[in-house]
Amino acid sequence: MKHFTPDEFKHCHLGLLLGRAALLKDRIIDTHMEPHGITAAQFKVLIIMAQFGVDTPAELCRHLSLDSGSMTRMLDRLEQKDFLARQRSEGDRRQVQLKLTEQGQQLADRLPHIGADAMNELAGAVTPDELKTLEYILKKILLAAGDPITIQRLGEHNER
Repeated sequence: MKHFTPDEFKHCHLGLLLGRAALLKDRIIDTHMEPHGITAAQFKVLIIMAQFGVDTPAELCRHLSLDSGSMTRMLDRLEQKDFLARQRSEGDRRQVQLKLTEQGQQLADRLPHIGADAMNELAGAVTPDELKTLEYILKKILLAAGDPITIQRLGEHNER
């Protein structure tokens, strides 16, 4: 379905609004994570490891749409902060497996609470029904585009 024409495109703000909302979300998470010494990007790595059992850099790259160089630098920083450890896979020495350290697990246990506070701050201006509608529409767009992470995490069906 086409919603935009070239003549009207300068009045299309969808891309701007989606991008700005994503930036605002990360800024809010940064603020909430600052006392813990990590960034929004590092928060995402830790919560994906904790909630989805992701334990390889390659799988984290897929979940976060990051290149391997960026992921390596991020994992270096998290390892330096003693939130995770890397070890060679026993089954395939070429592969690296990631494991949360005790300190990393303690923080990971708190991330859902911290994340909920951040999302409440982000979505504070909308009603619960508006938030449900927004999530429904975004999921519909991502499913129509065949986004593999949306499909993996939320399923292929969009329900209200």
